[in-house]
Order: sequence, then structure tokens, then C-alpha cells
Amino acid sequence: MAEEGVKLGSSKPMIATQQEMMDNRVPIPYRDQCAHLLIPLNKCRSAEFFLPWKCEAERHTYERCEYELVMERMLQMQKIRELEEKKKKAKQVQGAAAGIPLIPSSANA
Repeated sequence: MAEEGVKLGSSKPMIATQQEMMDNRVPIPYRDQCAHLLIPLNKCRSAEFFLPWKCEAERHTYERCEYELVMERMLQMQKIRELEEKKKKAKQVQGAAAGIPLIPSSANA
């Protein structure tokens, strides 16, 4: 459902290859444009025994990347909704103009 003027998908390039993600056992739901940041984060987590105060820099960069992806998708959805609303209003205006008037113009004289 690609609307006119709205580019679907992410502007971020896919950096990690499918093979790298398979080798590092990245779960399928996490194989997005931020997977290249998740791979070193998971390695750091296992090396540091999943201590919450370790790997903060890696976690911050990964979460920021995910946040930017979500915000980008929200902006795309907002643009799609605005285009649909414009089309709906245009159809209503066009439909009202093409219909038969209920009151004849001679009645307003």
C-alpha cells in the first residue's frame, strides 16, 4: 500500500549480513537495521555475565538506533494517514458537487 509521496521502509542501510546474524544467533525478530549494534552488545553481555551496569555504551547506541527506527515508522504512518484523509475529503467534495441538489435553484429566488 505505497501511497504517493511516502517512501516506505527505513532510510537506514542494512549493515549486518544474514550470515553474520546467523553466525551470532541473532533472533529473527531482532534482524533489523540495528542488528549490527546488537551483535557486539550480546557479546559484551555474555562476557560480562549480563551485569546490568556493564555494556552501557553498547546498549545506549543499540536502543537509540531502535528508537530512531520507531520514530521513522511513526512519521511514515502519519504521512500515510494525512494522504488518506486528503483523498477522503476530495472524494466527499467531488461527490457533493456531482449529486442532484435537493432544493432546486429556483426555490432560492
